[in-house]
Amino acid sequence: MEVFYWLLFGGLAAVVASLELSKTTRDRAATSSAFNSFKNNYLLVYSLMMAGDWLQGPYVYYLYTTYGYGKGDIGRLFIAGFGSSMLFGTIVGSLADKQGRKRASVTYCITYILSCITKHSPQYKVLMLGRVLGGIATSLLFSAFESWLVAEHNKRGFEPQWLSITFSKAIFLGNGLVAIISGLFANLLTDNLGLGPVAPFDAAACFLAMGMAIILSTWTENYGDASESKDLLTQFKVAASAISSDEKIALLGAIQSLFEGSMYTFVFLWTPALSPNDEDIPHGFIFATFMLSSMLGSSIASRLLARAVPKVESYMQLVFAISAVTLLLPVITNSLITPSTVKGGSISLGGCIQLFGFCTFEACVGIFWPSIMKMRSQYIPEEARSTIMNFFRIPLNIFVCIILYNVSAFPMTVMFGMCTAFLFLAAILQRRLMKVAEAHRSIFCAEFPDWTSVKERDGEAEPLNT
Repeated sequence: MEVFYWLLFGGLAAVVASLELSKTTRDRAATSSAFNSFKNNYLLVYSLMMAGDWLQGPYVYYLYTTYGYGKGDIGRLFIAGFGSSMLFGTIVGSLADKQGRKRASVTYCITYILSCITKHSPQYKVLMLGRVLGGIATSLLFSAFESWLVAEHNKRGFEPQWLSITFSKAIFLGNGLVAIISGLFANLLTDNLGLGPVAPFDAAACFLAMGMAIILSTWTENYGDASESKDLLTQFKVAASAISSDEKIALLGAIQSLFEGSMYTFVFLWTPALSPNDEDIPHGFIFATFMLSSMLGSSIASRLLARAVPKVESYMQLVFAISAVTLLLPVITNSLITPSTVKGGSISLGGCIQLFGFCTFEACVGIFWPSIMKMRSQYIPEEARSTIMNFFRIPLNIFVCIILYNVSAFPMTVMFGMCTAFLFLAAILQRRLMKVAEAHRSIFCAEFPDWTSVKERDGEAEPLNT
């Protein structure tokens, strides 16, 4: 493997380690032992859940090819997954609010385990069923667990600021360290031990079963609005009304869809962008480098969230703008650097520049996740939290399905240019969200000056961080 990849990975690892080791008392909050126990329990469960998800990623496409399916058939399988998440996500989100977030989390484990089992069959219909189950599980993963955490955190009377601690650490571990280890472990099972491409899915099922056992034995149930008078349609109306009547929630949903849509498009495009002429690139090592970049971003986010200034609504404008520039690099390099026509070989100069940019984008992703979680905890009402969060995923899934269906119809530069436009739009909407939030805050401060002065003083005394 080229020295370039090791230098990039080693440099990122050194930066992450220095950031974590150089934290001062200002960067660490004084928390209670009860909160630390609660946080560690959630982090263990979340890490197991993410391990069950990350283990499947590296080999799902390869598994389908070993069963003899081509790009078109595989594309339809992926579309089925995102379509399932779009169609059923809102329903399962509403059921989570009404029937309980603990039940929804257990349902995630069972559904994803069943999805893993379907990978043993080469039958297309069975694999399609697995993708549908996987889409449902994904909706639960990105709504039920966060909703349970926020409600349980508040129910136990912990400081609201401490939520940022759990959010940042969950992304650092679940979307960073666990992703790297899962990728290496999947490679060990499949290649080194020769157990075949279905082995990572069996391992994922085991981790999910372990997490489910911990949930059943240690978690208590909480709800959004469990009143018997509210059926599923009423839950939808409550969520839709909250989005339409509160500009902050609507803006937050649009921002999330724009960023995540660009992020998922990037997942499909980074490999052909770095190897347009079938250059020999270490996919697994680059994936690990991306995850390390995400860890760097979450470490930066923990420091930003620890301070009263800048506020999350403010610094996320810069994050989105930087993200837009990084995904514009493939367009710039293709226009300024003459692409090679030689097939094979090592990564090109343009590829190296793009890889630096993609690592920067992944660092922005690491900042995005705990920051968007923080904003969701502030703006989304508790009674319909899971429902609203899955409403946000509807335009995202529509966008990704369209991209997947037309992935060969547009040049790669057009796709990256579209992502850049979406991210710049997200930055503009984020600025609007900041203005609206400041206006609401000013009105509240004018009505309750004594209460807000005390809270601001306490907020300065109790910084937020891991």
